Amino acid sequence: MFKKLSDLERLVKKNNVIKTLALAVSQDPHSLDAVHKAYQAGLIKPILIGDKSHTQSIIAEKGYNFEGARFIDEVDHTKCVEIAVKLVHDNEAQFLMKGKVATPVLLKGVLNKEWGLRTGRLLSHFALFEVDTYHKLIAVTDVAMNIAPNLQDKIAIINNSVSYLNVMGIAKPKVAVLGAIEMVNENMQATLDAALLSKMNQRDQIRNCIIDGPLAFDNAVSFESAKHKNIKSAVAGDTDLLLMPDIEVGNVLYKSLVFFAKAKVASVILGAKTPIVLTSRSDSEESKYHSILLAALA
Repeated sequence: MFKKLSDLERLVKKNNVIKTLALAVSQDPHSLDAVHKAYQAGLIKPILIGDKSHTQSIIAEKGYNFEGARFIDEVDHTKCVEIAVKLVHDNEAQFLMKGKVATPVLLKGVLNKEWGLRTGRLLSHFALFEVDTYHKLIAVTDVAMNIAPNLQDKIAIINNSVSYLNVMGIAKPKVAVLGAIEMVNENMQATLDAALLSKMNQRDQIRNCIIDGPLAFDNAVSFESAKHKNIKSAVAGDTDLLLMPDIEVGNVLYKSLVFFAKAKVASVILGAKTPIVLTSRSDSEESKYHSILLAALA
């Protein structure tokens, strides 16, 4: 059971493999903060693709040491993305990180049919939270990629996330499929999807996890709430992964945990050839650092 995001450092070191990160459009102070921390800790090797003089100016201003790191000088953002994605595609780098570039530009490169990182799987966002009021790390998906996922999308999102939790050593993650209520209601699509996903899991159509739903947020994360409502569930109160009904619910929960609960978070995009570190501009240096470690686990 992992209780702290700092446990990710131990897992990365245990793998005993230093992976190479390609930072697309490197002249971003916040990304450089996190990359430098991981580099100095001996956890990654960075390739910095961007405006070299601007990047080095930021590095000098901060007093960072990137000696031994590889720099690729390119001022055009689209070309930076192309270079970074191709490095990962050709296995010269093991994962990709978004620097000072617009998300649509990065994703367009990732999805390029010739040299991109397509796998045929749906891309989905995976966030891992450390919340003081919860007894272990808890994952949330999807809060940033899929706007209104249908049943097939939700199956793909679960499979992406479960595979990653398996890599972290959680053999049978407990998945709570969220709705506004914990009863099936034919007028509420999220509850119908939840019931189908639960049954599919029971019949081994979705494997390597335990799924229950629909569950409201309170009984997904609280034994007492589940007990009070007489919910008998192997997942309720001990959830590893919260599946969101749509992006709006997910985005509000993500930001509520960060800004109100002061939770720590690491997040990546899954479903491509390798994980992609694609954090929000409002994410802290610590969040970006932990996101790099999360990606390095794959």
